Amino acid sequence: MLKLLALLLRASRRIALLSLFVGCLSGLSSAALVALINTLIHSRTPTAGIFIAGFVGLLLVMFVSTVASQVILVHLAQGALFDLRLRLSRQILATPLRQLETIGPPRLLAVLTDDITDISNALLNLPTICIQITALVIGLAYLGWLSWALLLAGVGFVSLGAFSYHVLARRALRSLKEARQKQDAMFHHFRALTEGAKELKLHRPRREAFLDEILKATAQDYRQYTVEGMTAFAAARGWGNALFFVFIGLLLFVLPTFQTVSPPALTGAVMIVLYMMSPLSVVLNLLPLFGRAAVALHQVETLGLSLATPATEGGLTASTSERPTREFTLSEVEGLEFVEVTHTYHREQSEYNFTLGPINLNLRPGELVFLVGGNGSGKTTLTKLLVGLYLPESGTLCWNGQPVGEANREAYRQIFSVVFSDFYVFEQLLGLVTPELDEQARGYLVQLHLDHKVRVTDGALSTTELSQGQRKRLALLTAYLEDRPCCVFDEWAADQDPLFKELFYTQLLPELKALGKLVLVITHDDKYFYLADRLLKLEEGRLAEHPVMVAA
Repeated sequence: MLKLLALLLRASRRIALLSLFVGCLSGLSSAALVALINTLIHSRTPTAGIFIAGFVGLLLVMFVSTVASQVILVHLAQGALFDLRLRLSRQILATPLRQLETIGPPRLLAVLTDDITDISNALLNLPTICIQITALVIGLAYLGWLSWALLLAGVGFVSLGAFSYHVLARRALRSLKEARQKQDAMFHHFRALTEGAKELKLHRPRREAFLDEILKATAQDYRQYTVEGMTAFAAARGWGNALFFVFIGLLLFVLPTFQTVSPPALTGAVMIVLYMMSPLSVVLNLLPLFGRAAVALHQVETLGLSLATPATEGGLTASTSERPTREFTLSEVEGLEFVEVTHTYHREQSEYNFTLGPINLNLRPGELVFLVGGNGSGKTTLTKLLVGLYLPESGTLCWNGQPVGEANREAYRQIFSVVFSDFYVFEQLLGLVTPELDEQARGYLVQLHLDHKVRVTDGALSTTELSQGQRKRLALLTAYLEDRPCCVFDEWAADQDPLFKELFYTQLLPELKALGKLVLVITHDDKYFYLADRLLKLEEGRLAEHPVMVAA
């Protein structure tokens, strides 16, 4: 809970302290009401107007302070969550792509959805638990006012309860942490379930093995650890409630044999202990929620630390999204160059690391370059190095003769329009702000044979629910509208029908070249190799240039 309080204090220390003060006032006024009732019960004088006024006044203070504290903290908690979500999103975008790929989408999604939800639930209940804890503390203070012996007994039992709860809670948190790890695995399986639904439907043994051996096993582990954790919290809650009744029994039957306590003081002590049972019950019921939030916050912090290992990347930090003030023109791209560039990574289905390079390569505007090679030869990796998404492990990437580094990498990336093989199409034409945007988009939709499927209104696409080939055309639409000096297409034509594949190679690519753009195309379509100005081939991480054969 201390970390949650720290989160609120980071959002606004002044407002958080104000809310906690008002919450303390609520607890104080509620305990004062119990004390006033006890005084009235043992008063031998007729009820005076001052007691009535005090009762009404304390009641109003309790009501107003309780509502005010919760309203203030709810606003503060939502503000803290808003900042946390944006900070995590910025951290993700500020993290090198290679590191994001290592973390994996399931873990990122689990943190951004379930973990943030658990933290949100805890923060929303933080006002309640603060008020109830304050009421418990005030109750102990009232016991001290009645009798120092009652205070010592109360502190002793609270200490015993806190210690025993701590022992049980540690076990519960261990189980909840294990459950949280299994939750990451379940997100991974759910992704396989949704993305592999066709393959699972077509193969019954695979489907049953996936459900029974993979998903079911992980779900059972998650259930087991969650049940263990919540059972430990339930035991702690029951033990805490039982201790209060034990304490009342000691007050009534044991304490009078050791210490003389007046009947009014004893009655007041029993009343305040009974009163304290209500806030204790609330606190104990909420502690499992805060336990889950503690585990979630640990996951968020762990993700934040791993994301923040490189504090900045290419000028983009976790706290700011640096944007170039303008788009670059063709005249500002004289050439791109690889000088002894290498990159090493672990290749799938191999126990050895794969090294791309050393690569030496010059690219110039106005060139149509085809990059070919077998699967796993490093074509996509080379593309990510070219556009600045991967960092060379050795060697230098140059732009107009100047090395690309931390100071200019973000600007360097802005000269590229890229359609990856695993592309994503946004529903809005984000970041493209021109008065003629809709009209330009409609013209390209006609050229891409999508005008009967998709409409553009105020920069928003009417749909992206299209076939894979048609969605790739939408991605190409974005590349056209960006109008950047360099275009890269990774296996773009692989999902196109023969008619549009012919259109892409014989009309669209030559048009882009004629505009003076540098166009790099990863392709296997040897039928169209003759259209390229240069033909580059990758084999086992080594790049070689081959002569372009003229069409027969």
